[in-house]
Amino acid sequence: MQVTRLELYKRVCERPLSKVAPELGISGTALAAICKRYQVPYPGSGYWTRKSLGLPAELPPLPEAPDKTIEILPSVSKPRKMRTTEEGVARKPKPAAKFRRPARHPLLFGVEEHLRKTREVKNGEFLRPYKRILPDLIASEAELPRALSIANALYLALDEQGYRVHIAEAAENLQRINVGEQEIERKDRRYGRYHTGSIWAPDRPTVFYIDTVPIALTVTEMTERITMRYLNGDYHREDSSHIRSAKSRQLTHSWTREQDMPCGRFRIVAYSPKRGVDWSLNWQETKQQSLESLIPEIVKTLRASWDNLQRLMNAEDAAEAKRKKEREEEWERYERQENARKTAQALADSRRQLAEIIERWGKAMTVERFFADATERLKSADGDRRQRLEERLARARAMMENVDPLDFIEGWIAPDERYRSKFP
Repeated sequence: MQVTRLELYKRVCERPLSKVAPELGISGTALAAICKRYQVPYPGSGYWTRKSLGLPAELPPLPEAPDKTIEILPSVSKPRKMRTTEEGVARKPKPAAKFRRPARHPLLFGVEEHLRKTREVKNGEFLRPYKRILPDLIASEAELPRALSIANALYLALDEQGYRVHIAEAAENLQRINVGEQEIERKDRRYGRYHTGSIWAPDRPTVFYIDTVPIALTVTEMTERITMRYLNGDYHREDSSHIRSAKSRQLTHSWTREQDMPCGRFRIVAYSPKRGVDWSLNWQETKQQSLESLIPEIVKTLRASWDNLQRLMNAEDAAEAKRKKEREEEWERYERQENARKTAQALADSRRQLAEIIERWGKAMTVERFFADATERLKSADGDRRQRLEERLARARAMMENVDPLDFIEGWIAPDERYRSKFP
């Protein structure tokens, strides 16, 4: 079968490849390869999903290239060679290979080293690594191995279900939310020496997709409020060995304060990284139950959340489309108002300039009449006086600016020359 490049582009833009390929007698994979070879773009699955939901979707443009005739040959299945009885007995089927779960998720290779390259931290506070493109793990130095273990178990469990966990690309336009670190939520926050300490966060969220729905994940160590005592120029935990070993006279001039510090227990937060979609779930461990035991339930809950998240995303897309339309209408109103203002301003400026030209024209005509009358009167003057007056009249005319009235009107700017209206 022969089709032109433009005809093939129109076909793949009207229906998915899986529907067009059988009509041409080939598989979807073969059709995709042909499109790639002849530079014929085709919309992805996201386009057909948005179109089925009635949402706006853009087709990829056809790049410029010679409109060649493409020969599409239907695929022919090769006849299967029949085995003899002896061959069938001799060739025993291989036992199915068992799925071996990897020990470490690929996303976590080399991460510990980067997390330990941190800015200065005190009293076991959270690590603050210099690198900003890392998996979303928040932990103190002492609990970093545990954080990596929890993240590894969670990522591998999602991988087993076919969900690839990765750091979001910049082009995906996904955002990380502010994740609370307090184990027991309080009205006030007292993290850091002056209660204004910042906690490191990656620049991009760690996400996985269920179909076209993104879900972001954070593994964070929580904080608890503890008593800190000031001793020898620094604050120490009230229950630390340093304070317990201090003598009573050393504690005479010390004081205490409350501060939020990492507690060694973790929380997993799942949320929607799409702007405008307010959805999140969290699971936190207790002294009686670890997070690792909750991971199968977490994966199950996240899979069941797909319908709800899809509805929220569709609602946000519709709301965003409405907001965009309102912004465009507001911008058009503003442009019309500005257009009317500039048109009126151009008309007023032209009228003012014309009035000034007419006034200057009147003065110029007075000067012109003066020199014309003086020239006429010179005719009646006698020889010496006439020669002397002609010379002075010439010097006077040379001193005056150009008094040609037509030069004035030539410099006038009409309203449409000042500003051309954008609207009829």
